[in-house]
Amino acid sequence: MSDAFTVLWTQDTCRALRKEGRAGERPPVAFSGIHTSLPSWAGARPGDDVYALHVNQCAVYVVSRMRVVDTERRDCCGGSRGRQEQGFPGHSAWSMLGAGGCGASAVHVDSTPVRFDVPVPGDLLARLTWRNARGRTRNLKYVVDGRLERAVGLQGFYRLTPESAEALAELAVEAA
Repeated sequence: MSDAFTVLWTQDTCRALRKEGRAGERPPVAFSGIHTSLPSWAGARPGDDVYALHVNQCAVYVVSRMRVVDTERRDCCGGSRGRQEQGFPGHSAWSMLGAGGCGASAVHVDSTPVRFDVPVPGDLLARLTWRNARGRTRNLKYVVDGRLERAVGLQGFYRLTPESAEALAELAVEAA
């Protein structure tokens, strides 16, 4: 059985996606790292879904659903890194997703198009639940009247409960 996760794409990441005209395109790759600025996707396996979320003016948006294909460096990534070489020259069009991050590694994905107009409804936002490896669950803090006042609970790479994964999947499919 596959799992589903969330990852928060920052204002800078989403601004770069817009500036480079990536809205409407399907990212073939995302990047995992070893620093909080680029969360590790270590728990994700091929077949798992990762929902890229974005917070703008207290609203949470589903930007893309990415299904993990593999986490291996491929020919499309470009040669191994040299000192002066860009980390993933084959994916330069998507470098804003973290190619230059601390300890970045490529995660190849099959994704829905990047969108910035798919809000998570306030009632769903209050019900979203994540679970840790021990099976303990948590909801988002700082949800007031269907709006997220602080995004700290989304920063990182977190496993969703099956019910929350299903709810986000419905949003992503409707938007695709």
